Amino acid sequence: MSDRTNFFDKLLAAVEINQSLLYLALDPDPETLPALVSMTVEETQSFVTDLLKRLKSAIDQTADLICACKITLGFYQSLGIPGWQLLQQILTIIPEHIPVILDAKHSDLNTSTVFAKTVFQDWQFDAVTLSPYAGFDEVAPFLLYPGKTVFVLCATANPSAAELQEYPTPENPFYLQLVRVSQTWGTPEKLGLAVGVMPDMLARIRKAAPERLILVEGDIAGENHLTEENDLAQLLAAGLSKNGEGLLLPVPPSLLAGKEPRREIEKLRDNINKERLRAIEGSPTCELWLPDVCFLQPEPNRDLILQLYDIGCVVFGDHVQASGAVFPYYIDLRKIISTPQIFHQIVSAYADILKDLKFDRIAGIPYGSLPTATGLALRMERPMIFPRKEVKTYGAGKLIEGHFQAGETIVVVDDILISGKSVMEGAGKLKSAGLNVEDIVVLIDHEQGVKDKLKANGYRAHSVLALSEIAEILYQANRIDTEQFNMLTAEG
Repeated sequence: MSDRTNFFDKLLAAVEINQSLLYLALDPDPETLPALVSMTVEETQSFVTDLLKRLKSAIDQTADLICACKITLGFYQSLGIPGWQLLQQILTIIPEHIPVILDAKHSDLNTSTVFAKTVFQDWQFDAVTLSPYAGFDEVAPFLLYPGKTVFVLCATANPSAAELQEYPTPENPFYLQLVRVSQTWGTPEKLGLAVGVMPDMLARIRKAAPERLILVEGDIAGENHLTEENDLAQLLAAGLSKNGEGLLLPVPPSLLAGKEPRREIEKLRDNINKERLRAIEGSPTCELWLPDVCFLQPEPNRDLILQLYDIGCVVFGDHVQASGAVFPYYIDLRKIISTPQIFHQIVSAYADILKDLKFDRIAGIPYGSLPTATGLALRMERPMIFPRKEVKTYGAGKLIEGHFQAGETIVVVDDILISGKSVMEGAGKLKSAGLNVEDIVVLIDHEQGVKDKLKANGYRAHSVLALSEIAEILYQANRIDTEQFNMLTAEG
């Protein structure tokens, strides 16, 4: 199977090239599935061969009208070994530029790690659907794969599901709590939502998750005939984001089975685009399906910044800093160690800076940056030490923990530059032990002239993020208001 690397980039490209929000479900009709146990080997092979021809025909007719394909794992599992072989064959005939979603609805916590590896590393799918009832621990293993996306099932159109989805009350339903919580698990590019064909419920979900990609599941041309112009407009009004984006819609099976499937699907695509253009009329950002910050002008740290905010790393209100100064906000980076996929991204961001520096060992400044320094040491396979915050009054009474040799060069890792006091004290302890310190790397630069201060003391300072950048991204994404933006960008 080919290496399908980045779901979101491929999706954006396919949407732009094919001008479409439609995806093709490559699933056999369950009503036509025979009882394979009663079939001979030859009959089974003939059935699978015929099914592959029909699915290939659907791909050939729609490849320039869709933006993604979706494969329901359960259908292929029901066919046994021939179904698995069919699945492998289908993956080889889907055009490389079309992203592929595995609709697995996986929900087993015990097998989540091995299943994530199977789906993303072995089978090379671009995205997967999950049932997140087991919580974040079920979803986390899937979020660790760069460029891959998960869709968590938050609401289904099945009538009997209302007893659970709308508990305890329709005004404060469980499905909206799931939507709210799941947004803290992954960035908009890493985690989307799967929703049934229900315009009213879809509208509430879109309001609660304005930036999330929503995968609509079901038949949009079913009993309610949503392909009719008025009903289609209702569905799109409920699910499209304010810029006419963020929605993936299934190609109705009835159109594929019609006499002129290509013409009917093209007509549906064009009707959807008319509604999208109405939704974005007057918008100064992008002409077609792109997130709130146009991806034609990518901002590489946007995902990480939004994720930090969503887990509560940026809080407002008067807070005393370590330097004694009082700020109207607080950056609390200690929360990242409890969210593995964010911690993974942060370690990667630090590593991108460290890979270009020359050093023998990594030193973390107690206590906030010790987990990050440990993660970097493991990631880069470089030894770690750290200066103690206070000298031990017992045992060996060490000032520096870990093995080192005088004369070695140390890169210092800290979390945030506000006054520079703590990081220079730590660097000073390292230098007093005969070590060289030239580079200091932090996650966030508070931009109060501390880098210049460090330079004057003989250190080169590097940062992943600047506070002004954080403020700008949060403001653009409507996470903070004008007053909070001014708080973050005011000079101290």
